[in-house]
Amino acid sequence: MGSKLSGKDLIKLGFPKTNAINIALGQITRYRKREKKDHILIEAKEVLLDPQKFLGHGTWGKVAEGLVKPVDVRMQQLKIHRAPFTIFGENEIDELAKRQLYDALKLPISYQGALMPDAHAGYGLPIGGVLATENAVIPYAVGVDIGCRMSLSIFDLPASYIVGRSFQLKNILKENTAFGLNETQKSRVDHEVFSRSEFQDIPILKSLKDKAYKQLGSSGGGNHFVEFGIVELSETREDWGLGKGSYLAILSHSGSRGFGANIAKHYSYLATKQCPLPKHVQHLAWLDLDTHDGQEYWLAMNLAGDYAKACHDNIHQRLAKALGKRPKITIENHHNFAWKEIMNGRECIVHRKGATPASKGVLGIIPGSMTAMGYIVEGKGNAESLNSASHGAGRIMSRGACKNNITRSEMTQILENNHVELIGGSVDEAPMAYKNIEKIIGLQAELVRVLGTFTPKIVRMDK
Repeated sequence: MGSKLSGKDLIKLGFPKTNAINIALGQITRYRKREKKDHILIEAKEVLLDPQKFLGHGTWGKVAEGLVKPVDVRMQQLKIHRAPFTIFGENEIDELAKRQLYDALKLPISYQGALMPDAHAGYGLPIGGVLATENAVIPYAVGVDIGCRMSLSIFDLPASYIVGRSFQLKNILKENTAFGLNETQKSRVDHEVFSRSEFQDIPILKSLKDKAYKQLGSSGGGNHFVEFGIVELSETREDWGLGKGSYLAILSHSGSRGFGANIAKHYSYLATKQCPLPKHVQHLAWLDLDTHDGQEYWLAMNLAGDYAKACHDNIHQRLAKALGKRPKITIENHHNFAWKEIMNGRECIVHRKGATPASKGVLGIIPGSMTAMGYIVEGKGNAESLNSASHGAGRIMSRGACKNNITRSEMTQILENNHVELIGGSVDEAPMAYKNIEKIIGLQAELVRVLGTFTPKIVRMDK
């Protein structure tokens, strides 16, 4: 017997000459290649004799599924007619983004869709797109940065606190935040998220645990930021403990880092293999939630979302400790995620790719740009928007266009005119790259109620 496992070895055990053999070899090569062949064959025999027992198992679950109920792999055809949809702020949205939504609405799994006024083209579902599906999840409709989110801490400190403390606050940001691929926090702390069973039960998550631990409390590149600024509360709630007025606040924007990106890449690949689609919509490949991979992605996605929250919590804890003050109010929300929600009496999977949850009474933050105010909002629960709102102002210039058309000195001048100090950052995120946030908020008055604003003053981004 050779040292490397082959399909012939599995056939000798009694495996049927079906795709179950390819699945088994793929799983073993990916996750068990360092183990002895004899040991693997003993396990494989157990799976063959009682596959039901191994359904849901990290390594053997997919093999068992191939023996019990193989996934039906066939070319999917788009429907002729679109599922119902609503577009908010249509005149502000480019045609490519609209076409991407129209294509998504023709998927056989699509139930309803919507497009937010900050929408622009992306991969698969457009940024600012919301799509409800039936018993299926689309990794690219969640997005590569799973659990990308906003987090706002409001302190019982007056807005005037920032006056004369610019140097001190900039140093607090420099010392307590980390950005991009290479920076990590100088002092690491553990977090309860790492004790989750998914890290042991799902092989790909086990392999990513060290990366996730190292990047805890850090932020990504691109449009991710941590800012000191001024919150103006125009309305208040009983549970807040703060009245109307102006306060010091911290706002952060980031996601699940390399951990989430690797999850997205892995399961997007599996989706394209299990759900062949016409080329122009191949990024919309889905995973059936009744399959092993569908269930596994759902668990991995939720863990990535909780990890993203853990990163924000860690950032805000560090900054609050440096300030010597605990936040009075915390408001936070995902805007790259999928949720199980009831629509017209049936459970659907609602994907929000660059969209803020806005069910009735739900709080959220919709940022502008580094010189434009963001908005603290309360959802109105609009069914036509699938209980959603925009996740920001939305881009009007691509990153490439920014590099070709905006100089650093032009951006610096705009920052100075708006009394904003920037640490790091690039012209990719220049204020003029974004739509007018006031106009975007005005286009969704039926979706959210504005409770206050956040104005950036000291901004930290990747270099």
